[in-house]
Amino acid sequence: MSGTTLRALWLSARAQLAALPKDEAERDARLLIQAAFRLTPAGFTANLGRIVPEGDPCKDHLDWMLSKRAQRMPVSHILREAVFWGRTFEVTSATLAPRGDTESLLAEALSVPFDTMLDLGTGTGCLGISLLAERKAAQGIATDISVEALAVAGRNAIRHGVEARLSCIQSDWLAQVTGTFDLIVSNPPYITEAAFATLAPEVREYEPKTALTPGGDGLEPYRILCAQTPAYLVPGGWLMVEIGYDQGPAVAALMEGAGLQRVTVVADLSGHDRVVRGQRAPLAL
Repeated sequence: MSGTTLRALWLSARAQLAALPKDEAERDARLLIQAAFRLTPAGFTANLGRIVPEGDPCKDHLDWMLSKRAQRMPVSHILREAVFWGRTFEVTSATLAPRGDTESLLAEALSVPFDTMLDLGTGTGCLGISLLAERKAAQGIATDISVEALAVAGRNAIRHGVEARLSCIQSDWLAQVTGTFDLIVSNPPYITEAAFATLAPEVREYEPKTALTPGGDGLEPYRILCAQTPAYLVPGGWLMVEIGYDQGPAVAALMEGAGLQRVTVVADLSGHDRVVRGQRAPLAL
């Protein structure tokens, strides 16, 4: 039986992705082979000597995926999914792919108690869904201005079994939101208009621009959130947002100007400012 080994396919795939940084090409070639042949990471290693016959449909699918990756389509959009906090989320062209940076925001949010949660600009829903998956008694609302993104978030909520506790509503920030919450989180678009032009093709050409940049100095969503969210927080409730690495002082000043207390800028695992959190004043005893 004619064919080639999985190891040879991996070497060939890496060569096809040679325009990428070496470590990225090796990683992505492996991920795409695992997806094409439905292998776990351990299964990939165990099957490197496996013979793949000519005409194998898995090989044809791999060729298609490699051609897309060579065109700089991100792996998350090729596979239509990405992993966040150990869970897999559907990804489409209407959403940002979940990123490891946002896990810093999730970790901060999980450090405070909450029974009610609001996720503004939810995208795939990875943040709000993960919060409810980790807090089994909590209820939440996830908003997005994009109907297409909300549909993705709804499917992800079903996938992770939180659909009964998460309401997905179309809203331009807080326009359609009622009630008050123990916790409000958001990963808003924050890239400046100038910086957007310098982004990698994987981001600039394949992810929705409105989810990446609000234009200008990148701070307009924070101005809206800091001005409006205090009225939606219960006394003692928290607002937490993801930020760009150089936006900590500006966003902290906006929170303080809105009357929030205990405002803190939190670094991610790489040491870059990544989250700003502030608390509405608790009721006086």
